[in-house]
Amino acid sequence: MIGEIFKKIFGTKNDREIKRIRKIVDAINKLEPDFQKLTDEQLREKTAYFKERLSQGETLDAILPEAFATVREASKRVLGLRHYDVQLIGGIVLHEGKITEMKTGEGKTLVATCPVYLNALTGKGVHIITVNDYLAARDRDMMGRVYEFLGLTSGVILNGLNTEARKAAYNSDITYGTNSEFGFDYLRDNMVGSADEKVQRELNYCIVDEVDSILIDEARTPLIISGAASETTKWYKIFYQIVSMLSRSYETEGIKDIKAKKEMNIPAEKWGDYEVDEKAKNIVLTEKGVAKVEKLLKIDNLYSPENVELTHYLNQALKAKELFKRDKDYLVREGQVIIIDEFTGRAMEGRRYSDGLHQAIEAKEGVNIAGENQTLASITLQNYFRMYEKLSGMTGTAETEAAEFVHTYGLEVIVIPTNKPVQRIDHPDLVYKTHKEKINAIIARIEELHAKGQPVLVGTISIKSSEDLSELLKARKIPHNVLNAKFHAKEAEIVAQAGRYGAVTIATNMAGRGTDIMLGGNPEFLAIEEVGSRDAENYNEVLEKYKVQCDAEREKVMALGGLFILGTERHESRRIDNQLRGRAGRQGDPGASEFYLSLEDDLMRLFGSDRVKTVMEKLGLPEGEPITHSMINKAIANAQTKIESRNFGIRKNLLEFDDVMNKQRTAIYASRNEAMLKDDLKETILHMLRDTIHKAVVERFVGEYKEDWDIQGLADFLHERYGYTINDLNEYKSTSIENYSEKLYNEIVKEYEEKENRIGSDMMRRLEKYILFEVVDSRWREHLKSLDGLREGIYLRAYGQRDPIVEYKLLSGELYEKMLETIKEQTTSFLFKVIVRSPEEEMAPREEATRVQDNSEEVEAGADGEIKGDDPCPCGSGKKYKNCCGRL
Repeated sequence: MIGEIFKKIFGTKNDREIKRIRKIVDAINKLEPDFQKLTDEQLREKTAYFKERLSQGETLDAILPEAFATVREASKRVLGLRHYDVQLIGGIVLHEGKITEMKTGEGKTLVATCPVYLNALTGKGVHIITVNDYLAARDRDMMGRVYEFLGLTSGVILNGLNTEARKAAYNSDITYGTNSEFGFDYLRDNMVGSADEKVQRELNYCIVDEVDSILIDEARTPLIISGAASETTKWYKIFYQIVSMLSRSYETEGIKDIKAKKEMNIPAEKWGDYEVDEKAKNIVLTEKGVAKVEKLLKIDNLYSPENVELTHYLNQALKAKELFKRDKDYLVREGQVIIIDEFTGRAMEGRRYSDGLHQAIEAKEGVNIAGENQTLASITLQNYFRMYEKLSGMTGTAETEAAEFVHTYGLEVIVIPTNKPVQRIDHPDLVYKTHKEKINAIIARIEELHAKGQPVLVGTISIKSSEDLSELLKARKIPHNVLNAKFHAKEAEIVAQAGRYGAVTIATNMAGRGTDIMLGGNPEFLAIEEVGSRDAENYNEVLEKYKVQCDAEREKVMALGGLFILGTERHESRRIDNQLRGRAGRQGDPGASEFYLSLEDDLMRLFGSDRVKTVMEKLGLPEGEPITHSMINKAIANAQTKIESRNFGIRKNLLEFDDVMNKQRTAIYASRNEAMLKDDLKETILHMLRDTIHKAVVERFVGEYKEDWDIQGLADFLHERYGYTINDLNEYKSTSIENYSEKLYNEIVKEYEEKENRIGSDMMRRLEKYILFEVVDSRWREHLKSLDGLREGIYLRAYGQRDPIVEYKLLSGELYEKMLETIKEQTTSFLFKVIVRSPEEEMAPREEATRVQDNSEEVEAGADGEIKGDDPCPCGSGKKYKNCCGRL
């Protein structure tokens, strides 16, 4: 109560922030009359003027009002768009490294131009992240005109670009692209063998569009670059056949879970073969199921250590069967299983479920099963974006996740007021007993709205739902458009025209569509559809024709109440529901929203139908009659909050594990990059050699009596690794461990120097660099594989009252230290095994050449003579010299 009184008197923190920023906006507005008088050339000269001031030590904050005024004026001249005051507020919030929440239709794309321009003046680069290639290209093409008018360069990163094109785009002042393209480029940059092959610059300033979709929803799946691993496809086919023979255990005598069934002494034969916990998304075999699987596999104990891999295939096959539904979680197109983003409804081309789940689904669908992959490099979106010097974001729905943004990214959410008051009417939810009753009511409502010409946007949460509704509308002869992952090619056009008179549009989720729904229709889209492009001769003439038509339709639609949002089901996340609602009421337009639910919907069935069902039975409502009650809305909100909390827990858990790996990844990448920038790594190699020899000595010289020390083991190790022979096996007794270790090191270095003299210092430097990178990359890949295995089994530690995260930190640290020791040992060993060959021997058939391998490898190198670019590299990699040691 006291808190509410305080807010009324002093305002909320958000209110105080807006009040502070409005003073800066006032300063920008005062400059507008003067900037309007400038010629185009004078306005363009402001860029060089600002850069000069920055070079003299002024801060970005100091030049912000003038820079923003410059962009506003340039936008008016180039695009015909003037920034509203609230758009300037949003731009200032972005510049300050925060999240700006602005309602749909408030022009977030234009908002970004001001902070983008300001921060690009530093010359360090600005990245704008969008949810798909279409929006990246569209925003760059449109807003790039403003930047180029002011003398800045802009580029876009699209799927399929080659290295040179990517490098050029990243070297632009401003770069657009998707989160996955930027993240994968970062990973690839840390796998190359030469600094020239890198495409990204430093990660300076980033604005993430649809920030909740990218930094929250997509953050549950890390970015992974994979390579082929062992062949296991046959097992997925076998286990799909096995799970097809297993039956799901449903309620037995009203009892749902295994524990309760045991307590009630319900005989096991009455159970199914496995239990499904849909809330927790977990599947557990019953005793009956275990026995059946053991019989089918002809094994005695499914859970014995030697059968660990079999249980893995079984678990993934069961998940594919019960928890992943076609046309909801994935679709099958041209023989491929393609994931559907649960929040945006888009097909995620090229993305695959990890840990064999994708293969299990492929087996289920009877399509070609791709081989399993081994992780070569990975990073979570959280850790990628946290590397930026300054991070910000914008969306229409971030406030519900404000706590997670602060916890994970240190990003504060600021809610920006709308340019015009919101006129949309949000009706209470309508809840029906059965799915059939709900669908009948939805169709009747659509028919009613369509008959009077009011446009309606129907939101579904799955492809199947959208297609089922489409069939029913076809039967009623109601014309409509369908937008889902199967029909995404005309996405922008469908969304843009959803506000036309009489339009009916069915959409599977509406997150991050990036296109406004304009009442009466979008004349530009209609004109382009007729003439082909904006460059057509008669484009302007056709555009004027459609402007008149759309204006007339707009008046009719406004009179009918604007766009009507009809939700066919509640989503697990409140944000997705809010995004759907937010499509109506753009820029003060009228609109309405209404959600239709049934007790058979997943959300109601799993999280709250019992209480609602009781209320409905008490009220004695006739069939087909809905209930609207505040208790229902509260129950739904509670259910969504629980699920959001659980999903936050999943992301938090993922991040805790990746934070451990991230420290190791950061260290290994930093060392690799440092080595890449050096022309001479000899000092680094000799340090590695000293460490390896000292460790070998210390490990074998253990015990109180020197006679017990393992001198023979040390001798064997040095001979095997470096071809060095200890002539006097008793010499160690007359000196200290440190002195003896140093003596061995100095003698082995002499042999290294002799080898360098024979093959030439230039060739030795190239070999040092090449072999170091090959070993580091190989061992890092093996380390990632080890961490994957460690993580899979680490939760078992919880049974021993140990914290899995703490255990993971300890064990992964030990694995990392072992990896570093192995890198030192193998790198130095390989270099000692270089076999010097004469130019005559170099001409011998290629089959006689040996390769660098993990055991006793031989690396060939020419002693004299010039090696040409297209010749085989003498290091034994199998690559051309110009693509291997010749590039280093």
